[in-house]
Amino acid sequence: MQSAPTIAMIRPHITLSYAQSIDGSITAVPGQPLALSGPESMTYTHQLRAAHDAILVGIGTVLADNPRLTVRLVSGPNPQPIVLDSRLRFPLTANLLSHPLPPIIAATDRADAEPQAMLESKGARVIRFPTSDGGHVHLPALLEWLWQSEIKSIMVEGGSAVITSFLSARLVDRVIITIAPRFVGGLRALTSRCDLRLSNVTYRTLGADLIVEADAA
Repeated sequence: MQSAPTIAMIRPHITLSYAQSIDGSITAVPGQPLALSGPESMTYTHQLRAAHDAILVGIGTVLADNPRLTVRLVSGPNPQPIVLDSRLRFPLTANLLSHPLPPIIAATDRADAEPQAMLESKGARVIRFPTSDGGHVHLPALLEWLWQSEIKSIMVEGGSAVITSFLSARLVDRVIITIAPRFVGGLRALTSRCDLRLSNVTYRTLGADLIVEADAA
């Protein structure tokens, strides 16, 4: 008896992009930002932002960096900001609450109701999703909802927990890594083992940085 065919999940195209030191660190101390990209590679990052419908980070990045996630160094549209925030720790002072596009905050179905009401009063859009086995937002459910919401491409920028989650779940289509010529000895991009082979790999320099681009097999 033949088994039923596997139905591929319909989801947005995912580009994983981040900067690291030559020893694989994305920051020196967890919770503290570290600028690694040179001006040329940072401009390229903004080009990538403008080419995607949305940009996704974790709540750790919001708390550590207070990013704006806008397109500033090139001409182009701002991507829709999305934040993975399982327990709704999103601060009411975050720059993203002043973004031209109100942020989508993805929380679990177990998050408290009070912070949701406060964030929505500031213009954020809080959407609840099933909780994964690890207590986080169930990524396939989130991606399916985003696809149905006409978001067809997402640039995932991190941090380490988000990078690891997307790679481990095989939810990445394209990888673009900026490697800065410095040693840091800090927090690595991956928090656990992940064996994922890349294909169609290209290398080029932008300023002092090395840019590695590849398809995720």
